[in-house]
Amino acid sequence: MDTDQLITHGQARFEHAAARRLLREKYQAKLTFAHAGGLWRAGPELLTVLAVCPDDNSVIMDLYENPVRITVKELQGLAQQRWQEQMTAWLIEHDQISKNR
Repeated sequence: MDTDQLITHGQARFEHAAARRLLREKYQAKLTFAHAGGLWRAGPELLTVLAVCPDDNSVIMDLYENPVRITVKELQGLAQQRWQEQMTAWLIEHDQISKNR
């Protein structure tokens, strides 16, 4: 490889990494939602907490560490739906970026 090819290859790798980082930030923001007076981020952590809540009406901490009284099944349903929608969309965009690489 000559110098120009190395520079082009390096720039392409940098641009691909930057695109993946921006995509991650985009979908992390889309995983955040408001419910029952609290702000939540759909993800494995929230879903795990909701899975182990003993009562359907519980008090858990939101993203800002405020205690919020929630209906477990309702919040769990919203979190699972948001998680699956955004992960599917993220995968589609990620595959497109990988093909462009």
